[in-house]
Amino acid sequence: MAKKVKYYFDTESLAYRKIKTKLSKKLGYIGLFLLASSLFGFLCFVALLNTSFLDTPKDRLQAREIETMKLRYSILNRKMDEIDEVLADVADRDNNVYRAYFNTSPIPMEQRKAGFGGVNRYKELEGFNNSQLVVNTSKRVDIISKELAIQSKSLDEILKLAKEKNKLLASIPAIQPVKNEALKHIASGFGYRSDPFTKVRKMHEGMDFTAKTGTPIFATGDGVVASADNSKSGYGNHIEIKHGFGYLTLYGHLSKYNCRAGQRVKRGDVIGYVGSTGRSEAPHLHYEVHKDGKVVNPINFYYGNISAAEYVVISKMANQENQSLD
Repeated sequence: MAKKVKYYFDTESLAYRKIKTKLSKKLGYIGLFLLASSLFGFLCFVALLNTSFLDTPKDRLQAREIETMKLRYSILNRKMDEIDEVLADVADRDNNVYRAYFNTSPIPMEQRKAGFGGVNRYKELEGFNNSQLVVNTSKRVDIISKELAIQSKSLDEILKLAKEKNKLLASIPAIQPVKNEALKHIASGFGYRSDPFTKVRKMHEGMDFTAKTGTPIFATGDGVVASADNSKSGYGNHIEIKHGFGYLTLYGHLSKYNCRAGQRVKRGDVIGYVGSTGRSEAPHLHYEVHKDGKVVNPINFYYGNISAAEYVVISKMANQENQSLD
């Protein structure tokens, strides 16, 4: 196809003349065309870069890394699901077994599962392609870490309570101060009895066990010997043991001691021997139990080494209205 030739009408010569394009204008057109072509090419290149049609090795490597990251996060979340189950089981036993046993208030689940209020802790993780996955996983990690901290603190508290309870159980005066064969030789129990010297009815604040002079006397619970002397009027040679938790025991009319003040003793240790010192009519042990500064009936504390049948026997003998030996 032939190139079109443009003409214009010359009014002076009254004739048509051919239009000649200036070189500068031609060059301008060429430049504009090249610029437009370059811009179009660049836009096409950018578009291709953002499609899967033109993946560079670096892009493919990055894509693999992203998929690997997603897989690892998925595995991490499955592991956290397992940890959640284990923590829920531990929390349930902590609240309904351990804390119930030690009569301690359970930790509410709202407190165990609480998140973190206030400032957005995950702001720097937002704004990326996989931000939601990363933020949600980070939140779960933080909540589980908090649950572990709460549970660890709770178990420390339970351990402390257990140690205190073991100490309490060992400290309570829970056995007889003389052997079981002395059961049939109880002279007097706790309560109002006839005084052997004045014959006046008065409160007898312990139990009297008749036994031969030199019969061993046992500490009825763990504790520290507060005194081993004859400073108390009427008790003769006597021992006082402070067991802690408000408990104190007294052993009177001893023939001799087998301990000293300040000594730590265990339940069942021989601390002295039966005698008849002080205000006493015959060889026997006068035994008292005090709780929080008040004298209580010792018969309520013999569960550590007598059977139910023996308890019935000793209870009947201790409650008989008779005369005490001191």
